[in-house]
Amino acid sequence: MKETVHIWDWPLRLFHWLLVVAVVGAYVTGKLGGDLTEWHGPIGALILGLLIFRILWGFVGTKHARFASFFPTFGRLIAYFKGNWQGVGHNPVGALSVIALLTVLATLVGTGLFANDDIAFEGPLFNLVDKSLSDRLSGIHALALDVLMVLLALHLIAIAFHHLVKKNNLVLPMLTGKKRVPTDLASSVPSVGALRFLMTVAISSTLVWGIWSGDLADYFKPIESLQTAALRLGW
Repeated sequence: MKETVHIWDWPLRLFHWLLVVAVVGAYVTGKLGGDLTEWHGPIGALILGLLIFRILWGFVGTKHARFASFFPTFGRLIAYFKGNWQGVGHNPVGALSVIALLTVLATLVGTGLFANDDIAFEGPLFNLVDKSLSDRLSGIHALALDVLMVLLALHLIAIAFHHLVKKNNLVLPMLTGKKRVPTDLASSVPSVGALRFLMTVAISSTLVWGIWSGDLADYFKPIESLQTAALRLGW
């Protein structure tokens, strides 16, 4: 027997769909350029804030939002491929996809902070590195975008496969938060907690504001020393 339970909390669902919109916006503004370029940075700031929020929420969020509940350990992966894995959140392969997407997005945002396009865009931390290093990071930024496109294509294919072949709708639970699961796996999800949500948003917003306003620039000064060392090594 199955019953409907709450799987994904609303902050996680809000993060997911805001990230979808932000990634599309960043891609469009980056590719089309022109007057849209001025929006590329602010959208990048939004993505950075969302990523920081997700990382923090992965430790303080509700049960299925926490990394510990779905981290793809070797044992979990083996159990999944043998057909012995049981769970209601991300399966181990889905967890790999989540971690890969977050890693590539973090690389995109991290390199974007120092990147430039030789025309109208400079990342907020561009002045902390010289032009040659910024150009290298811009190249990594472009490469990470290509990797992201591949991962997103695989993500969409997996969603379609689950829907058409396994008859398992992965999109609806991310909209409603609810999913039908075997009764023996059903368990209640604790409430979000307004204080921890607000604290997580406050920390994420403060960090993004500090980076984009330049208030945290002094904390990145060691990068200049690392840059000098890298150049001496011929990187």
